[in-house]
Amino acid sequence: MRLSWIFTLTLFLLSGSVVALMLLDYGSTPYKVMWGVALLCVVLIILFYLNILRPLKTLANGIDLLRAQDFSSRLARVGQREADHIVDMFNSMMDALKQERLRLREQNHFLDLLVGVSPLAIIILDREGRMTDANKAAATFLGADTGASLAGLTPGDTGTELGQILGSLADDEVRVVRLNDSMVYRCSRLSFMESGYSHPFLIVEQLTDEVRKAEKKSYEKVIRMIAHEVNNSVGAVTSVLGTAASEVSDPDLTEALTACERRCRDMSAFITKFASAVKIPEAVKTECRMDLLLHSWAPVLESICATFGARFHLEIPADSVWTVYIDPVLIEQAITNIVKNAAESAGEGGNVTLTLSRPGVTVTVTDDGPGISAETAGMLFTPFFSTKPSGHGLGLLLVSEVLTSHGARFSLRTASDGLTRFTIRF
Repeated sequence: MRLSWIFTLTLFLLSGSVVALMLLDYGSTPYKVMWGVALLCVVLIILFYLNILRPLKTLANGIDLLRAQDFSSRLARVGQREADHIVDMFNSMMDALKQERLRLREQNHFLDLLVGVSPLAIIILDREGRMTDANKAAATFLGADTGASLAGLTPGDTGTELGQILGSLADDEVRVVRLNDSMVYRCSRLSFMESGYSHPFLIVEQLTDEVRKAEKKSYEKVIRMIAHEVNNSVGAVTSVLGTAASEVSDPDLTEALTACERRCRDMSAFITKFASAVKIPEAVKTECRMDLLLHSWAPVLESICATFGARFHLEIPADSVWTVYIDPVLIEQAITNIVKNAAESAGEGGNVTLTLSRPGVTVTVTDDGPGISAETAGMLFTPFFSTKPSGHGLGLLLVSEVLTSHGARFSLRTASDGLTRFTIRF
């Protein structure tokens, strides 16, 4: 029989006994019997409450505490052995849950701090590929102010080249990419399990410094070895050719020897130029007015453009002070190389525009030449890579070294409007 039936029957008997006591004569035998029945019912109800209802109410309170995730409160003992045993087990379980919750909270706080200051970009995605969470490094890599501003966007919605690459990654794919700003990244798309579901996330590691150091170490060694061997050999050959040219009387032979001597000198100059590329001096930075520097460099830059038949334009806002902390000699050399490349691309009748703008101090060199193809964009700033038949692949390498030593951010790309822009932000 259920406990509720017993309790109902006891209440019914108690009610019946009370009614009977009201109807029977006081002191009669039936009256005494009904009085005994009523007293028994009261005793049964009290025992029922103490041994059943009170423990059940206590357990119900415990369930409410679990539902509310209140792991600090405890249940009181009820004075009934079996129920008190359950209460003690429940309180022990609540102590364990409280300690585990505290441990997880401390662990999550540590992981949040670790992710927040990590140089790795970490991006959590939802099932539709939209970003739900991103750390500070991710915001920096994708050109955003904060990680929160990326929420709800896909990586491709950021409009950055890195974002487009991240959006194209397949599950469990790892790809190393070199962007058109000379930056090298290792991009990974992985996943983790939570609540039985797979959640994708992205990790982006910047390898630029490591790759640049390895490349520089390699090409420095190669260039110096070649320069040493070639200059030693060419020097002796040039001396012999000069002496022979002065001794012979045949004009044709003299001309041939002179041509050979000139070719040897050109080869020596060529390899010396290669060797000079690995001897970029340390930047000696001073506070400078970028607007004044560009005005002072303009005549030389204009003459360089004129050599290739291109028109040079300088656009600097009037009445503005543009202060930067740079080495003016190195920056002049870098901008000269950039303008020279732009003028070569623009060609006869083309235009090269040098612009000074915000945010920060931003210098942009724009040309209306044929632009940079997708295949070429991935090879920019790579040592010895050049699209020019007579190019050495050192110009952009020098520019990259100089700008990196100044902590400047830069990029070279052809936009949708067909114009190619080299942008430097100090």
